[in-house]
Amino acid sequence: MEIEEHLLYTKEHEWVNIDGDEAYVGISDYAQNSLGDITFIELPSVDDEVEQFEELASIESVKAASDIFSPMSGRILEVNEELEENPGLINKSPYEKGWVARISLSDLEEKNNLMTSEEYEKFLESAG
Repeated sequence: MEIEEHLLYTKEHEWVNIDGDEAYVGISDYAQNSLGDITFIELPSVDDEVEQFEELASIESVKAASDIFSPMSGRILEVNEELEENPGLINKSPYEKGWVARISLSDLEEKNNLMTSEEYEKFLESAG
């Protein structure tokens, strides 16, 4: 299982890549692996306001349907429209091509509520 060192993670298995006051978000390799083959994603709308740890998107796979929660608060600047035609990109490339949304961040301090890659790895080990 792949954990990208430069990203921050949530306990719900989302990742965030912060660049200045913007960030890309998606789900971790662990999450896509647990879900199995992803068949559908309902993306947020551009200009939607999102709150940290609130629902960002919905995802469906052969095994389950679940929500994706926003790791940070802000406004949606862009969504990965490729996922509408090819949601399986999340399975193939969860950290690069399978990103879900780009957000304009409203509170950079919220990153203190997230886990580093090392903390996330320990979290997964403790979860069994």
